[in-house]
Amino acid sequence: MTSMTALLSAEAHRLSSTRLRLWGLLAAVTTGGFVFLLAMVGPENFDPPMPGLATAAGTQMLLGMASLLAFVPALLGTTAVTAEYRHQTITFTYLFAPRRGTVLAAKLGVYAAAGFAYGLIVAVIAGAGLVVTASVHGISLGLPTGELVGMLVRLVVMMTVYTLIGVAVGALLRNQVTALVALGGYFYLGETLLLLIPGVNTIYPFLPGGASAGLTGFTFLAGAVAQTGISAPQLLSAPFGALVLLGYVTVAAVVAFTTSLRRDVT
Repeated sequence: MTSMTALLSAEAHRLSSTRLRLWGLLAAVTTGGFVFLLAMVGPENFDPPMPGLATAAGTQMLLGMASLLAFVPALLGTTAVTAEYRHQTITFTYLFAPRRGTVLAAKLGVYAAAGFAYGLIVAVIAGAGLVVTASVHGISLGLPTGELVGMLVRLVVMMTVYTLIGVAVGALLRNQVTALVALGGYFYLGETLLLLIPGVNTIYPFLPGGASAGLTGFTFLAGAVAQTGISAPQLLSAPFGALVLLGYVTVAAVVAFTTSLRRDVT
């Protein structure tokens, strides 16, 4: 029987030997740099103007902007799994480790670390961007250091969980194009449409995007909907938001194991 250590090592080697690692690094730097750029421009110069960096709302809003790109690590996680089916290398993987559940567990373990690294890069660049910008403009950030670090930690948690959601969805759907379209369409369009439907939007806090907003305190989308006259739902607290996101990972992984992983791979 193949040990979990060997599977984790093999999965880590697979990740380090593909271009997905480089694309992930580029995406993380871009996401963190996106927040850095917005801070340099200054939220007070947006159209319409937003609260500035010297306010708690302005600092939270800028950090929350990274949430808008949270679907990227989910897509990377999905690609990591579906690429094996696309190129049929999953056949060799299962010959090496016939117990498919352990293969999925190893992937989740390695990509939890990868998602954590992704989130850490985003948080470090975004946090540095806020501090540097505040220093350049001679102002103090609207959040005390402790709360700022807490916000950055929640960003790391969110990026890690989204990566795992991507891995689980990839294992469930297996077809790369289908999985990427489903994930991208859902995060780009699906949740926003649900948020705009009165009554139906009460489920939004329990959807991945809504739970993420609860985790990070990023209320930009809910606030924008409220400005249209539609009653926006109350978001979950940060701990409950994190639990809901972890629930999605668990459900997707269990469904993938009990259905898709037992099908023929040829």
